[in-house]
Amino acid sequence: MLRIFFVNFIFIISCFATDIDSFEDEYIAQDSFDPLSGYNRVMTEFNHIFYQNVLIPTFKGYDYMMPNPAQDAISNFFDNLLFPIRLVNNVLQLKFVNASEESLRFIANTIVGFGGISDVATNVYGLKKHDEDLGQTLGYWGVGGGFPIVLPFLGQTNLRDLIGMSGDFFINPMSYTNEIFTDNANRYFHLNLIAKSWRVINDGSKDPELYNKLTNGTIDLYAFLKDGYEQRRNAQIQE
Repeated sequence: MLRIFFVNFIFIISCFATDIDSFEDEYIAQDSFDPLSGYNRVMTEFNHIFYQNVLIPTFKGYDYMMPNPAQDAISNFFDNLLFPIRLVNNVLQLKFVNASEESLRFIANTIVGFGGISDVATNVYGLKKHDEDLGQTLGYWGVGGGFPIVLPFLGQTNLRDLIGMSGDFFINPMSYTNEIFTDNANRYFHLNLIAKSWRVINDGSKDPELYNKLTNGTIDLYAFLKDGYEQRRNAQIQE
């Protein structure tokens, strides 16, 4: 299913490769390679409407119902569960000390932290988390970001990180919670989608207005998000 999605997605965005918006933005470098600019702008506006009318109200409702300690515990649990992604990518970048520290964090949080709901690795043992993903690993070895791409619902990314996202999918333990339940109507329910959505909502509920704070007063939303994303990713790669 994932492969079919990406094949269809690449076909769709290729249909939008011709820029349908001739607006020249002062924040975009003239040599910026952005063949999907038209599609990206349309998808940015779609995501903006979705965030404003669906995602942010969901964050606020969840934040109202869920106590802060519970939000932190859930965030810690998912963070601990995603340990394999950090471990593998630290190893691929030859950051063996960081990989060892990640392993110690996982052991401490899993055993002493009651399955990861308490971050004792940070709070008690002073072990640092080393966030790495496959997009950062590719960048570490000199792979350029490629052209920008805006994904439905997920937002801004680029070609390198989209490829990295696909690779991290197979490392992510949550991708293998794909237990399927069938009711009398033969409808299918995927646990991994629920788990990943829950994580997004739980993390977003910690600051429901973050998106509005970042984008408030922006003249060109797409250019702002694209530039901000690239700067953040470049900084993460250089760490």
